[in-house]
Amino acid sequence: MKGFGFLFAVGILLVGCVPAKKYNDLLEKEKLCSSELEKYKTSALNFEASASNFKTKFEILEKDVKQLKADTSKMGEEYRTLHARYYKLASINEALETNFNKLRLVGAEEYSRLTSELEAKQIELQKREDELIDLEKELTAREQKLIAQESRLAELNQIIREKEEATKLLKEKVSNALKNFENKGLTVIEKDGKIYVSMEAKLLFQSGSIDVEAEGEEALIQLAKVLETEKELEIIVEGHTDTDKMSSSKHPNNNWELSVLRSTSVISIMANNSNIDPVQLMAAGRSEYHPVDAVDKAKNRRIEIIISPDLDALYNLIAD
Repeated sequence: MKGFGFLFAVGILLVGCVPAKKYNDLLEKEKLCSSELEKYKTSALNFEASASNFKTKFEILEKDVKQLKADTSKMGEEYRTLHARYYKLASINEALETNFNKLRLVGAEEYSRLTSELEAKQIELQKREDELIDLEKELTAREQKLIAQESRLAELNQIIREKEEATKLLKEKVSNALKNFENKGLTVIEKDGKIYVSMEAKLLFQSGSIDVEAEGEEALIQLAKVLETEKELEIIVEGHTDTDKMSSSKHPNNNWELSVLRSTSVISIMANNSNIDPVQLMAAGRSEYHPVDAVDKAKNRRIEIIISPDLDALYNLIAD
C-alpha cells in the first residue's frame, strides 16, 4: 500500500508531463498486476506446500508398505508354528484316546484321571484351534491390506511416470517450436518436473521498453500455439531485470514496474494469439532480485516462462 501511495504522489507531480488518461491506465494496470501477483504468489506457495506434502505422504506410504510386508511375513511364520503345534496336539489327543480305550477297564480312579487329562487336552486343543482361526483371519486381512497398498502405490507410480513422460514430450515440442531462436538468447530446460523457457531481454524488448519486438513476438506466438492444447498446465511468466536503476520520469520508472509490465506484455501476446485459457496464465515481476549471472548483466535481463503440470490427480489419490 505504501508503494501505491508513493506512485500516486509521483503521478500527481508528473501529471503535467504525462497525459492523464495514459497515466491512469498504467496505474490501474499496475494495481491489477500487483493484486494478481499477490494472488498467484499465494497459489504458488500453496502449490509448493502441496508438492512437499505429496512427497512426505508418498514416503510414508512406501514405509508402511515395507512394514506391512515384514509384519505379514512374521504373521505367516507364526501361523505355520501354531499350525504345527495344532497337529502335534491333535496327535497327542489321538494317542490319549487310544490309551484311554485300552485302560478304561483299569479302574474308576484311573478312568477319572484319564478323563480329566483328556478334557484338559481337548480344551487346550480347542483354544489352539480358535487361535489358529483368528490368526488365519488376521493374516487374510493383512494380505488384503497389503494388496490394496501395493495397488495404490502402483497407481501413484503410474501417475508420476505419466506426468514425467508428458512433461518430457511437451519439452520436446516446445524446443522444436522455438528451435530457430536458440542462438538468439532463448533456452528451454526441464527442472524439478517443470519446463523453463528463458528469453533474454534483447530478443523481446528495447532498453527500458515494455513493448515486445517483432522477432520476440513471433517466438511467443509459436510457444503459445504449442501450449494452447495443453489444458492441464499452469503457465507463469516472470519478468527479470538487472541492477541498473531507471531514471525515467514516467512509467515504468523502476525495475519492479519494468519487470511486471514486461511480463504482462508477454502474457497479452500469448493470450491474444492463441486459445490458451487465461485461467492458466499468471504474470509476475521479480525485478533485479533473482539474477542468473553475477558477471553478465545482460543474462539477468530476461523473461522466464515456467510451465508446470497439473498435480490434482496425484494430490487427490494421496489425500484419499
